[in-house]
Amino acid sequence: MPDNRQPRNRQPSIRSGNEPRSAPAMEPDGRGAWAHSRAALDRLEKLLRCSRCTDILRQPVCLGGCEHIFCSNIFGLRPVDYTDDESMKSLLLLPEKNESSSTSHCSVMNTGQRRDGPLVLIGSGLSSEQQKMLSELAAILKAKKCTEFDSTVTHVVVPGDAVQSTLKCMLGILNGCWILKFEWVKACLRRKVCEQEEKYEIPEGPHRSRLNREQLLPKLFDGCYFYLGGTFRHHPKDNLIKLVTAGGGQILSRKPKPDSDVTQTINTVAYHARPDSDQRFCTQYIIYEDLSNYHPERVRQGKVWKAPSSWFIDCVMSFELLPLDS
Repeated sequence: MPDNRQPRNRQPSIRSGNEPRSAPAMEPDGRGAWAHSRAALDRLEKLLRCSRCTDILRQPVCLGGCEHIFCSNIFGLRPVDYTDDESMKSLLLLPEKNESSSTSHCSVMNTGQRRDGPLVLIGSGLSSEQQKMLSELAAILKAKKCTEFDSTVTHVVVPGDAVQSTLKCMLGILNGCWILKFEWVKACLRRKVCEQEEKYEIPEGPHRSRLNREQLLPKLFDGCYFYLGGTFRHHPKDNLIKLVTAGGGQILSRKPKPDSDVTQTINTVAYHARPDSDQRFCTQYIIYEDLSNYHPERVRQGKVWKAPSSWFIDCVMSFELLPLDS
């Protein structure tokens, strides 16, 4: 027969209808589904914080090349963009004082990563006589003169007053080198010292690039990927690959698919794109040579845009991610 006897010490479960039901325990003693929830939530909160401003992420983005996640309102904004006070804006927009050294030493010895580095010269588009004079200057300054561009080059000398689309010159721009008029060589030879470069620097793109390097900002194509489609004759494909790499970009071996969810959900931004442009979120470019007969279908969809090689070269020369015609 079944034993229907109740345990002697067991109390009946009685609850008054006026008493609220007690809340379940959220953290049992070392067991159960909620045992580690608080610690897990703490870790989740840390992961959701911007590694730059430490606030909870808003529109999280990744720069590419690393896995650091940032809020997106940090890209392309200056201190003046954060204030509504007109007097503060006027102060922030005042031009900076020129703090360049008055000594006769080259600026390369006083700026950024090259403070203690040697002086390395290279000529681009120079005549044989100009190359000879550049060699004389290298001997006087005890500098190195290169025939091919490498990462040690600090000064690129061009014959005229304008930037050139030679490979040496463009690599110099992307690497933040001094891009100087040949008049700098003449001035240095006259005085037998290294003249200050600012007076002889090619303006606009080269100047922007040098300041970008001195401020340790990302390279021009940081966060961008490039697929080179078709044939390239005006600027050979090998040269374009060198320029992409020097600019901090990456080469795609396969043509990106605009309708791919994987492609469109890549969480990176182009650092140097204009902050008010949808191009800021375009990170994958299909490059074709506009001087050839190969013209791929128009692509301008989310993260993937089609662009001619002439646009790419213009971006390098001006050190800007230039707008693309729609």
